Amino acid sequence: MNASISPADGPFPSPGHDHSHCVETAIARAERLCAERGARLTGLRRQVLELVWQSHGPIGAYDLLDRLRGLRSGAAPPTIYRALDFLIEQGLVHRIARLNAFVGCDHPGAPHQGQFLICTACGSSAELVEPEIAGAIDRGAAALGFRVDTRTVEVTGLCPRCQSR
Repeated sequence: MNASISPADGPFPSPGHDHSHCVETAIARAERLCAERGARLTGLRRQVLELVWQSHGPIGAYDLLDRLRGLRSGAAPPTIYRALDFLIEQGLVHRIARLNAFVGCDHPGAPHQGQFLICTACGSSAELVEPEIAGAIDRGAAALGFRVDTRTVEVTGLCPRCQSR
């Protein structure tokens, strides 16, 4: 769950939710983590991270590129993909394979594997961090002699807002 979302919103923010605080918090955390790690959060990478967080939900690379072109006219697909690769490597963004989209990490700096609830009606998502899920995957894989490198779990359903419609 994103700590910067108010408790009234829960992990799925309300339609009127003001994302500016979430974006500011995410950028401040990213700057701190990159400085601690000696990684360069360049202006371009920062802009891409801001754009990911401004969507406050999964956003595709080409949608990001369209938005980035409003800020940098010469932006091209490799520009976005290099920035996203850096942000993923630093644990600041997750890729949601089912949607071929990217979402800001709610727990940067904390070791975890992505577990996502994805609303099939509105496309919003929420990140979970449930060690029991990761542990169950590890135990099942070990029983089969399989070494796990990453665990990304994507669960689809309806968010609270869409259920009440």
